[in-house]
This record gives sequence, structure tokens and C-alpha cells, in this order.
Amino acid sequence: MPPLVRVERPAEHVAEIVLDRPEALNAVSTAMAMALSAAVASVAADRSVRAVVLSSAVERAFCVGADLKERNGFSDDQLREQRPVTRAAYRSVLDLPMPTTAAVAGFALGGGFELALACDLVVADRTAVVGLPEVSVGVIPGGGGTQLLTRRVGWSRAADLVFTARRLDAAEALALGCVDRVVPAGAARTAALALAETIAANSPVGLRRAKAAMRSGFDTDLASGLDLEEAAWQAVAFSPDRAEGVRAFAERRRPVWPGDADEPDEPDEPDEPPRVDSARGLPSQP
Repeated sequence: MPPLVRVERPAEHVAEIVLDRPEALNAVSTAMAMALSAAVASVAADRSVRAVVLSSAVERAFCVGADLKERNGFSDDQLREQRPVTRAAYRSVLDLPMPTTAAVAGFALGGGFELALACDLVVADRTAVVGLPEVSVGVIPGGGGTQLLTRRVGWSRAADLVFTARRLDAAEALALGCVDRVVPAGAARTAALALAETIAANSPVGLRRAKAAMRSGFDTDLASGLDLEEAAWQAVAFSPDRAEGVRAFAERRRPVWPGDADEPDEPDEPDEPPRVDSARGLPSQP
């Protein structure tokens, strides 16, 4: 059986995490969630990766959200057991230390839209349809949607989308700030990879530290945020990357960043994804 999620290296210093469950339009089953966590963990641990693209191998959809057919057969206890697995998958994307871009074509609904929102940037083509319809099936967005969409577009716009469960086409999604760029139909992946290559040309130490400062400082007061920025600046300013960047500028050449193998204060490795009980499709207990 082909992998539900695979990692490719389409360009130097760029990793592409590809969702590939075509028969279910990439619906997030237990197995899909675990495969995503494992793929993300491998990328997070790769010091040569400077930028990541999250894409779909399915033409009609980026991801249609939770696998409701699987959940329909769950008991309450099984749903409770599944919850940490799916939550870990969404959080793993959000916690990637390098810049991430979602390449969205077709449907990105519910958990699928939440995967896109977990990325730093969202490139959508004109076929994209996004939304958080969870309240229409008796739940709420549980992959980060209530928090990430509100932070992205503000309370009122997020409330409109969450409470009505309505879907947005690409043009309205761009106008509301739900996506960052809209490209012609069929061009989302190409545009996202081009953006990732542009990002990956920059200092890996600078990229990771800038993302960490922006993420950590977003919900703090300004003074605390500036202190976080100062700490990140200190870490970068005295790194080999800074020395190489200044030298390359003076010599009018492209820098050769040493930071891939020499970044201080490495983040902790992601936890290993839980094992699956093959008879039930749920995580086995330790």
C-alpha cells in the first residue's frame, strides 16, 4: 500500500509533505493522522531543511477534514482514544521550526483548512474552497481552527465563518485574509514551491529565529515581544550565518550559509507518534 503521507525533496533545502489518500480526498483517519505526524517529525529533525510545503497529490482536494465514515463506527471511548492522535498531527505542523507554506487546490474543509492554517503562509489556486463547517455536524473546529483563524483574520470575521459554517471561494478567502496568495487553477503547488525556494535561499538560523520570535511574541505585550526579539537577535547576530552574510554582501556573492549544521539551542525532537492497534485502527496503550 502506498504511503498516506510522503516526504519529497523537490528543491535544495525544501521539503514537501504530500497528502496522498485519493480515495477519501485526504480525509484524516487515524492512520492518516499518524502518517502525517511521522512525516512531519522526519522533516523537523532534518537540519538541512529551511522551508516546507504542505501539498496534496489529489486534484480535487487539499484535505476534506476528519474521516467521518471512520468516526461513525467509533464508540465514545474509541473517539476519546483517537483524539490525542489527531490533535498531535495538527500540532506537529504548527510546531515545525522552519517556515511552512500550504499549497491549496480544491476543497480544504474542516481539518483540511486547519492544516492550511497551521502553516505560516497559504497559497491557493482559483479552485480552492475553504471553510470550517464543524458546527453543522455537531462539533467545533478541533484542529486549531478556533484559535488560528481568529488570530489570522480577527474575531468578527472568524465568528462569521465558524458560526455560519459557510464555505469561501478563493477570491473571498483572499479578501478576508484566510489565504495569502491566489494563483491560477492548477498552479498552487508550483507557486508554493517557488515561494519556498525563495525563503530557503536565506539564512537557516535567521529563518528559524525569526519564526520563533514572531510566534512567541504574537500574544504577549509589546515590551515582552521586543525582549523575545532581542533574544533571537542576539542568537543570530553572533552566529556563523551572520558573519557569512556580511562577508558575502561585501564580496558581492551569494552566501553559503553554515547554519544548517551549526545552529545553537536546537529544539527538542518531536515525540514519536503512538503505535496503532491494527485490529481497531486506534493507538495502542503503552
